Amino acid sequence: MPRDGATATRRRLRRLALERQGLLAAAPFGRGLSGARRAVETLGYVQIDTISVVSRAHEHVLQARVPGFGPDVLDRLQARREVFEYWAHAAAYLPMRDYRFALPRMHDVRSGHERWIRCRDRTLMTRVLDRVRAEGPLQARDFEAPQGRRGAGWWDWKPAKRALEQLFMEGELMSVGRVGFQKVYDLAERALPPDVDTRMPTLEEYAGHLIERQLAALGCASTRVCVYQRYTPGLRAAVDAALTAAAAAGRLLPLDLAAPGAPRETVYVEPESFETRLAPARAQARILSPFDNLVIHRHRGQSLFDFDYQLECYVPGPKRRFGYFCLPILYRDRLVGRADCKAHRSTGRFEIKRLFLEHPDAVEPDGDDAPTAIASAFADLAAHNGCDRIDVGGVAPERFGKAFRRACENAAPARSQG
Repeated sequence: MPRDGATATRRRLRRLALERQGLLAAAPFGRGLSGARRAVETLGYVQIDTISVVSRAHEHVLQARVPGFGPDVLDRLQARREVFEYWAHAAAYLPMRDYRFALPRMHDVRSGHERWIRCRDRTLMTRVLDRVRAEGPLQARDFEAPQGRRGAGWWDWKPAKRALEQLFMEGELMSVGRVGFQKVYDLAERALPPDVDTRMPTLEEYAGHLIERQLAALGCASTRVCVYQRYTPGLRAAVDAALTAAAAAGRLLPLDLAAPGAPRETVYVEPESFETRLAPARAQARILSPFDNLVIHRHRGQSLFDFDYQLECYVPGPKRRFGYFCLPILYRDRLVGRADCKAHRSTGRFEIKRLFLEHPDAVEPDGDDAPTAIASAFADLAAHNGCDRIDVGGVAPERFGKAFRRACENAAPARSQG
């Protein structure tokens, strides 16, 4: 292990996370459909979100990593039964090969260990399940009341929708696609591939899987991240025990991760990965989704990147510091700032309302290379959103703003707003 202090440790962990996340190389997972499948398998999940101020989260995350990714790719992967929709820490697409490790949560929902209750009416749930079994894949809107029966008994749309969601979370139903962004439900027994592993994992297998997923996706694992939003009894102790045993056997190296303003955390890394010589990060930029796998655990943003991030669309307007929908800006191996953005797709205009460069020390030594790379990344994001024009509003600090506006003019037609 290098003996060059806490700063070097953080730098190595940061670079390792970026490498595993596929954010350092141009096309680390490949392109198109196969690249997206490999990306989901490596990341472990891609969060689904309905907010479409810019690309929805599940599209944005893959756009940032997979050249040739298009809006139909996830639908095609789901139709091929290579990914499935369920719950990670939130709604997500997950690799079908990991299906058995969703079974503990399904069991926890059924048993009440998981705090998810949408419907308690078992009679209604049985009727809904019987109808899907008889009629095939259905959406919630298929349960609307017939003419003259609106709001009458179990035909009421809202109770039926809650029953569908409960059956989905319990694993009786699966989503086999979406129409109008609404799930299409079918029986799990019909939706699953015939060769999928449906054995319930032991607690030790479950803990081991969560650790392996974290190592593959972020380069390090911790109990805090492994058990985040998971309520299986005994899981925390099982993860603790597995990490401790791996460290005692020399398979994992424990590191104390601490940074100003961030909670102290013990993380575990594979020694050979941590000790690999680091190549310089290229002068390239990525504009990330607020739900990107790199930043979703906010404390890691603080401890690894000195980046205190909160999505403020859920914050009342007068209390927002930065803006409604700020996107993190990755440059080289640093999260250097954020930008409040909105895609006006009907007019082809991508609006950067305000951009905040929070670590100028990480970009200014590169001269014009940094604003050029960041502007190019925004141009790529604008194109993915069907926009051919970038409008730049306020930029702080202004000395960066001048170079950034000039770079945007060269990257795509841009109009400055001051």
